[in-house]
Amino acid sequence: MRALIRLIVVVAIIAVAAGYLMGYRVRDGRVLRPSGDVATVNSEKARDVGAAIGDKVATGANAAQKALANGSLTTKIKAKMALDDTIKAAAIDVDTADGVVTLSGSVKSEAQRARAMQLARETDGVTAVTDRLLVR
Repeated sequence: MRALIRLIVVVAIIAVAAGYLMGYRVRDGRVLRPSGDVATVNSEKARDVGAAIGDKVATGANAAQKALANGSLTTKIKAKMALDDTIKAAAIDVDTADGVVTLSGSVKSEAQRARAMQLARETDGVTAVTDRLLVR
């Protein structure tokens, strides 16, 4: 979610910067166009600025995609645990980073630990599971 917010902020900043570089100004709440009858555009500079904007947007989009994929895996695993009557899903924290899932928290038995690990491993998109569960 943070990555998506960052992406939106970056795009907004880039849009404002592009408007500023093109000569648009705000005065008394009104947007003023660049002065002069004929606007001239430095096409080389415009290409460079466009390429820089494209790079930043692509980077932000990739980060947002990863964040959504990680969140999706976490949600799938938590849903499986919530539907399983043998596990207390609220006592187990699920963290996901690039397909690697970390389970932490406490369970009441070794059987609950094994079931939680099994549910995580069986989820599509999970590449590895790290066990930090404590049996109490």
